[in-house]
Amino acid sequence: MNRRNFLQTSSAFAALSLAGCKIPRATTLATAPTLPWYDLVGPLPPIHADAARIFNITVCTRPFRAAGPRIEAERIGDKIVIHNYGHGGSGWSLSWGSAQVAVTKAHENLSGNQSLAVIGCGAIGLTSAITAQRAGLRVTIYARERPPYVRSSRATGSWTPDSRIALTSAVTPSFGDLWEFMARTSLAMHRGFLGVAGTPVEWQDAYFLDDPPAHEPPEAPESATHHIFASFHGRIAEAMPHWENIDPSLTPFPTRQVRRGTQLNFNIADYSRQLISDFLTAGGQIETREFHSPADFAALPQTVVVNCTGYEARRLFADESIVPIRGQIGWLVPQPEVRYNLYYQDLIIVSRRDGIAVQTNPQGDDTGWNDAGEQVDRSASEDGVRRLQALYSRMKH
Repeated sequence: MNRRNFLQTSSAFAALSLAGCKIPRATTLATAPTLPWYDLVGPLPPIHADAARIFNITVCTRPFRAAGPRIEAERIGDKIVIHNYGHGGSGWSLSWGSAQVAVTKAHENLSGNQSLAVIGCGAIGLTSAITAQRAGLRVTIYARERPPYVRSSRATGSWTPDSRIALTSAVTPSFGDLWEFMARTSLAMHRGFLGVAGTPVEWQDAYFLDDPPAHEPPEAPESATHHIFASFHGRIAEAMPHWENIDPSLTPFPTRQVRRGTQLNFNIADYSRQLISDFLTAGGQIETREFHSPADFAALPQTVVVNCTGYEARRLFADESIVPIRGQIGWLVPQPEVRYNLYYQDLIIVSRRDGIAVQTNPQGDDTGWNDAGEQVDRSASEDGVRRLQALYSRMKH
């Protein structure tokens, strides 16, 4: 998509993803109006952008399905398996709504026995288990790993409800309605964690910086690896704060365009800990177990199983519809005074309580497509930090 089309189709709020950002840009290049005194951009403490401050680098493999998440029932031997996987970059964001759909299907297949098994202890598994508990079921989670070792613990931690959720060419006409239900249900649940000790969920300002060319460049031909990901966030635009143009002269930023918005951030370490605590307090049990094939489900005492194995479902169920999308994050030492996110060129900077995430996405949403490698590339993270450093060196003090 060229710049002109992108500007014309951008929606009312941002959907930021691990491997790309879809920020609504200005529809014109006109200077933004002057802000009233009560809405001015306050002092923005600088991020200490130094590669020497990288204390960790994580790689996450997101389970993408062109048709969207698989949430359906399947009989395997004497078990009814409710699949709940394949959320791409929207796992945390859609977790509660997805769980509601899956648990409803589980209820439809329970016959007197109120005991349920959940496979997987990541974002989807934990929310599915808690949703089932609240529906009156006795739940046991079976998982090989628990947070912080699950893949969803390596996510960036922003509200991204349609980040690589599906391809426009593969979704059914009814998928948009399903997505909207999952997004609205999840958003309501996430809001319930605002203000909770440990700040598992919080609002945070974000700035999108852009230096558009003076003239529209010719549109480059699309490569064979270009994919058109489905976009639905306009369906719930009224439920989120809107983005606005800011006169760059009123900010410390050196770019010709600045947009400001407010996002939901997940402090995943605290959030996961809270979910596990809630689950165990309500009488849930977690058992360490590894499954090598669906036949292993036969040993479980529960007759209904909710499968929340994420990317692992590709191996476990030989599901070739799952495409791995690799994402790497370099973590800078946290700065409690930095409470804003930045999006500039292909850089995504998310300031969390446990570190400042720095991610580069040179191919936008196609970055990491069909790449299951989880080997760390330190040079890529260091390059991202250096480019962030170069941006700060141009900023007004």
